[in-house]
Amino acid sequence: MEYILLILGICLLIGGIIGSILPALPGLPLSWLGLLCLFFVPGIETNYWLLGITLVLTIVLSILDYLIPAKGTKMFGGSNYGIWGTNIGLVVGIFLPIPFAFLICPFLGAFIGELIYNSQDKKRALNAAFGSFLGFLAGTFMKVFYGFILLGIFIWIVIDNYTIWI
Repeated sequence: MEYILLILGICLLIGGIIGSILPALPGLPLSWLGLLCLFFVPGIETNYWLLGITLVLTIVLSILDYLIPAKGTKMFGGSNYGIWGTNIGLVVGIFLPIPFAFLICPFLGAFIGELIYNSQDKKRALNAAFGSFLGFLAGTFMKVFYGFILLGIFIWIVIDNYTIWI
């Protein structure tokens, strides 16, 4: 049973890192669930404080993931139309077979949203789309980085506990 939980935990952590790049999967919550799997493995001591702190960080970073692209759009002069365009572009980008569509579509969505808001000012629409794209990249980097931190914690706990058994 313990090996099944360890394999499940690793799969959830790797799926969480992939989900941090693809907007369809809840990356950080999956990664945290992978870390939580260690709690149920007999013989591995898991610190309640570590689980609690990582849970709070996961919740905060998941909320920030939705706020950062919107703030990037606003900072570069975008409107709510650009924010909605970014979110729609994220969803559309998942389903397109084009490589890296999940990077291109938020940019195009924000640009199209800003053009719908004000079709005369193409420069402002381009700036807002660029801000949205930067916000998306910043949020993605933050999630992937934190996902690797959780993976490192998982590996550290497993190695630390299994070296005692050997």
